[in-house]
Amino acid sequence: QVQLVESGGGLVQPGGSLRVSCATSGFTFSDYYMSWVRQVPGKGLEWVSAINTGGGSTYYADSVKGRFTISRDNAKNTLYLQMNTLKPEDTALYYCARGGSYYFGPLGYWGQGTQVTVSS
Repeated sequence: QVQLVESGGGLVQPGGSLRVSCATSGFTFSDYYMSWVRQVPGKGLEWVSAINTGGGSTYYADSVKGRFTISRDNAKNTLYLQMNTLKPEDTALYYCARGGSYYFGPLGYWGQGTQVTVSS
């Protein structure tokens, strides 16, 4: 079955960096767009970033553009999100999600999330 498992979250100071990962299994990873989506407790979901199947095209929300970098390793079936210059407002539960073969969505499968907390 399709599985997405995030890891790498934690506590980091403002201005710091963190890389979260999403290990996948149960499907042909290289056939699908992948996204990162985050959720602040008590608030709605915010799409953060997406990447196409080959990794050559990336997309970002304005709130993270220039600070976050999405990437994928199709040989390892793993998705990454490098987060730099972190701000307290980046604090959230970060989910990876599988998209379609030709576009971001629909986001049909999600991981359980990894918590990122930005605080001094």
